[in-house]
Amino acid sequence: MARNITPRGKDYSQWYLDVIKAAELADYAPVRGCMVIRPTGYALWESIQRYFDEAFKETGHVNAYFPLLIPNSFLEKEAEHVEGFSPECAVVTHAGGEPLEEPFVIRPTSETVIGYMYSKWIQSWRDLPILINQWANVMRWEKRPRLFLRTSEFLWQEGHTAHATKEEAMEETLKMLRVYEKIMKEVLALPIIPGEKTAGERFPGALNTFTCEAMMSDTKALQAGTSHFLGQNFSKAFNIQFQNQDGEQEYAWTTSWGVSTRLIGALIMTHSDDDGLIIPPRIAPNKVAILPISTNDDVIEKTLLPKALELADKLNTALGGRYVVVDKQFHMRPGDRFFSHLQKGVPLRLELGEKDFSAGTVRVVRRDTGDRKDIPLNDVVIKVPEILEDIQHSLFNKALSFRKEHTSFASSFDEFKIRLEEEGGFIETFFAGTPEDEKKIKEETGATPRCIPLGDAETGNCFLTGASNARKTIFAKAY
Repeated sequence: MARNITPRGKDYSQWYLDVIKAAELADYAPVRGCMVIRPTGYALWESIQRYFDEAFKETGHVNAYFPLLIPNSFLEKEAEHVEGFSPECAVVTHAGGEPLEEPFVIRPTSETVIGYMYSKWIQSWRDLPILINQWANVMRWEKRPRLFLRTSEFLWQEGHTAHATKEEAMEETLKMLRVYEKIMKEVLALPIIPGEKTAGERFPGALNTFTCEAMMSDTKALQAGTSHFLGQNFSKAFNIQFQNQDGEQEYAWTTSWGVSTRLIGALIMTHSDDDGLIIPPRIAPNKVAILPISTNDDVIEKTLLPKALELADKLNTALGGRYVVVDKQFHMRPGDRFFSHLQKGVPLRLELGEKDFSAGTVRVVRRDTGDRKDIPLNDVVIKVPEILEDIQHSLFNKALSFRKEHTSFASSFDEFKIRLEEEGGFIETFFAGTPEDEKKIKEETGATPRCIPLGDAETGNCFLTGASNARKTIFAKAY
């Protein structure tokens, strides 16, 4: 059926792009490395955004907005930060037809400008904590762009908080990681591994970076979201000081955390197949498509379409939103109508033909398995939500099983290289190396340390150096 999609086994990269094109999620922009997010793709982003935004507000965060342009001098105030982002920065040097007195950087992230504003807003311990999130676009000039995964401009949220104590800031960092983990697992059906980044993989300027790592269907890793404990680095760079309860001046402790439109790439590469896009029901903008089918226009207009609209209203009420679409593409053949919803990843298709209507049934077709069965029209409002929940859990369990099947252990560097070459996937090992060691491993194998899994206290001898008390670490080739 997937006549316009390259099979994954033949060319995975082309398969990924074909799925995006067939589902009408995005297209290339006239500016190199940028993308246009099409209505179907943006509806998916809005759905993702809604879940995260509600979770942020439930944990006490509020939304604000900060400028797109950042004075170049701001980035230079935090040495590690500017070194980490300099190669990716896009710089504005002219405006109004004249050279600018100081260049402006198009934000690659907003720690610096937000740090500057926090220094003006925070005077006393009573002003803390500040818990702010912004939904925005950022720009990081990508040399090898790929739709959703790595584009020069992308959409994201970035949380930025300031606290009176180190303990409170670290608690915030881990709390937001758990928020990410919960939504990624329960809503996006992504069986991510939460963990801490190694020294060589930390966010520039952070003391600790925590991550959600996911395995894609080609066994490569994808960093799905990160949460950073920034310590007092940015506070000292931007003089974010406050008077504590003893009347003494202290520097605030800050955090930042973010997820982006990269999550759409994660959804595609975790769940989709050679027929096209598959979307977990809880995140799908359209959860159900109802298709009235007949060659008789009069039957469609007077019988099938009114019944389909009635079912849609009842299902929308049961599902708590406008999640059901009634297909009115009567100019198309039934097979093409089926296929259009299949490629866009609609979790469930309801086919209502003349015979079905006469029998008092409707045919229900699952996108994830292709299974189809007839259910009584009177049971649709009860059965459809149940089937959607089953699809949701099935997609998560399938992805989790895939990850476990493609995870192995290596006790030496030689074994590590053999497993990576022959099996790929996630390789668990014990590691106590330096950023230079990480660079060596990447140069020789293409793999990087993805994370030190949280809650795993097991230690052993480092697979590279032999050092004792090395932490369990996951390595993989990654996007």
